[in-house]
Amino acid sequence: MDDVIISAQLAIPCAEIKVSFARSGGPGGQNVNKVESKVELRWNPAESSALAGLDADDRTSLLDRLADRTTTAGELVVTSQKTRDQARNRADAMAKLAEIVRAAAIRPTKRKPTRPSRAVRRRRLQDKKHRAGVKRMRQTPAKDD
Repeated sequence: MDDVIISAQLAIPCAEIKVSFARSGGPGGQNVNKVESKVELRWNPAESSALAGLDADDRTSLLDRLADRTTTAGELVVTSQKTRDQARNRADAMAKLAEIVRAAAIRPTKRKPTRPSRAVRRRRLQDKKHRAGVKRMRQTPAKDD
């Protein structure tokens, strides 16, 4: 089993990933009852040496973004039972793990607050006046007694 390459500066060593197998559900006839083709990967990002190469801000950001997906023990669990072949399911689970960590490693850009332009504000006020005029024309005229 090879290391999981996330980016140029981030790779998860295969020694940190615990792999277990179980019987897969779904179609497959008698094969389902005797072959353990479902793959479950467990990786603890908080104790990983892979994140040691990142600076403190990137590391805490990555751990915060992965926090919703981790168990109470701090492990990120990825399963795959897409195919009837254990090796292909292992490769699929590794790809899923890489994609999850790659997506969590992307830092969202800060939003720059903007103001509406003068023309937009003028147009909005004109539309409001026009709408008020339309509603005023619908009213019945006031009676002068």
